[in-house]
Amino acid sequence: MNRRSLLRTAATAALALPFVSRVNAATLDELVLYGPPAGPSITLAYAVGAGLLRDVAERVRFRIWRTPDEMRAGLTSGTMQAVVMPVTAAANLSTRGFGVKLANVMTNGLLYVISTNPEIRSIADLAGREITVPFPNDTPELIFDAVLAHHGLAGKMKVSRSGSPIEAIQLLLSGRIETALVPEPAATAAMIKASTAGKTVHRAIDMQKEWGAVTGLGAIMPQAGLALAPAFLRDHAERITPLLSGLEKATAEVIANPAAAAGHAASALELPWPVIEKSVPFSNLVATPAAQARPEIEALLEAIAKTNAPMIGGKLPGDSLYL
Repeated sequence: MNRRSLLRTAATAALALPFVSRVNAATLDELVLYGPPAGPSITLAYAVGAGLLRDVAERVRFRIWRTPDEMRAGLTSGTMQAVVMPVTAAANLSTRGFGVKLANVMTNGLLYVISTNPEIRSIADLAGREITVPFPNDTPELIFDAVLAHHGLAGKMKVSRSGSPIEAIQLLLSGRIETALVPEPAATAAMIKASTAGKTVHRAIDMQKEWGAVTGLGAIMPQAGLALAPAFLRDHAERITPLLSGLEKATAEVIANPAAAAGHAASALELPWPVIEKSVPFSNLVATPAAQARPEIEALLEAIAKTNAPMIGGKLPGDSLYL
């Protein structure tokens, strides 16, 4: 090869390199993962902070959604593409034809009844008392209603409502209420904050165990998972596998080292790192493909449908829900 041919070949290769790089690089410049102020978001924040999603997009960020209404609006409008949300909400959107698919389950349940009253240790102990439940007409209340119906306790206690878990624990710590149903890490936050004030908040009832009594499938409540919007499924299908693989790796690392997870997630969830660290063992974090968890998901949806079918869209979703 003469000098002119060599230069021409080198120039051609140099021009081709940027093209090859673009083809092999992630097709997303940026992906924002949205999650609730609850346990699965520890996994999301850790995955982002630990760099486990570099194969998904050039930049990956995590943001909290504050209310179920905000989450639903973001997903249906297309401003949210990848969202950890209650399985019931994903089912509702699917049966209503929004094209949302549930990719995985990220917690097998993280609901607890907490109380300042040490006498409350079982669902039966709530009879004749008052309990505060967050997110009116949404997943925590739907699950609680199904458990009450199973035990024949519907209507035998006063159920008040709060706008969020944080509001519920503020009422509890101020002494205005004595019992609340809250998710992790709110339950752990209430217990730690009470302790620093010389008070005691008990983790009174594990709702996952109560749910096992409802379904007969053990203490597995597939409460929330990653849902993908139609636009993401259409435009970035090749990013789904690395996204789910990254979340699976993140889940294992969070469970193995809650302290490291807290270092990444505390600021994102706006909670002290000891709260995050101590909440991990009670958050039942998993990364189970939605199709694999379908029996448990359908048991959850069927039980909720008995007391409030409209909240899952009026019917059990079919294959279209599952990625």
